[in-house]
Amino acid sequence: MRIGELARRTGVSERSLRYYEQQGLLDARRTEGGHREYPEAAVDRVVHIQELFAAGLPSRTIYKILPCMRDSDGGPSETATPMLVEELSAERARIDRMITDLLRSREVLDEVILDASGRPRSEPA
Repeated sequence: MRIGELARRTGVSERSLRYYEQQGLLDARRTEGGHREYPEAAVDRVVHIQELFAAGLPSRTIYKILPCMRDSDGGPSETATPMLVEELSAERARIDRMITDLLRSREVLDEVILDASGRPRSEPA
């Protein structure tokens, strides 16, 4: 499939797809006319890339993770190293800290909303 179709099917801009290719995250073969051609598996790959970016991972980490992820065929990965597992565990801990911070911020915001609305706060149990 060409880049426009991949963009439509994944909801990702053509510019982002070119960036993914530049970063080594996505491969495309070139036609004789120089057009990019992607295999069907590129759809799943782009979805994985988007999920990892949404988790806050940088492209250099995603580059290392992608070969370790299961594709739609569910095949196991044989490329995860102990160092990568350690790095991914650190990323997960970072995300957990961010979630904790966001929950704390939401609690503060809830209090401000209550105060601003003039409604009384509920009594602690």
